[in-house]
Amino acid sequence: MRTRSQSRNLNRQQQAPPAFVEPFNLEEPIENPAPPVAMMDNNRTMAQLLETPTEGYEDSIVVPEITAYNFELKHGLLTLVQNKQFFGHDKEDPHAHIRYFNKITSTMKFPNVPSTSVKLMLFPFSLEGAARIWLEKEPPRSILTWDDLVSKFINKFFPPSKTTNLRNEITRFQQRFDETFYEA
Repeated sequence: MRTRSQSRNLNRQQQAPPAFVEPFNLEEPIENPAPPVAMMDNNRTMAQLLETPTEGYEDSIVVPEITAYNFELKHGLLTLVQNKQFFGHDKEDPHAHIRYFNKITSTMKFPNVPSTSVKLMLFPFSLEGAARIWLEKEPPRSILTWDDLVSKFINKFFPPSKTTNLRNEITRFQQRFDETFYEA
């Protein structure tokens, strides 16, 4: 059995010898004063590659330019819109969401500002969860009007196939002889 001091001495003996470092003379001139610039395969420098990209982050909704003087959306209007958000669940009704959204936005009138511009600005605040993800995945600058937005929204969350299935379910309803209407 070894003592601590024997183990320490053994560990010191097993260590590698220190590396030899050449002395650096500060008096000698440096041959290449500027660091080399590494060009990447697309002819951009590393600094350019590390810059934050700005393209591709545009919103899918294009809001027409508002020329009104001193226009701003009030916090109360944003709160009203966010109080009843649409999440995109199967049991949610996108038609009801659009009706409610239209009701909220029709209560505010701004001079020299089209109501459709206000709706286009506010609509993203009325979405959450899967609905927000859907809007974020839409191609940049692909929604130009309020009608475009409503059409895409309804087609996503209440597609024509769902309408057809519900219509078929209603028209094919049958009540058996031995059951009540409630049971059917």
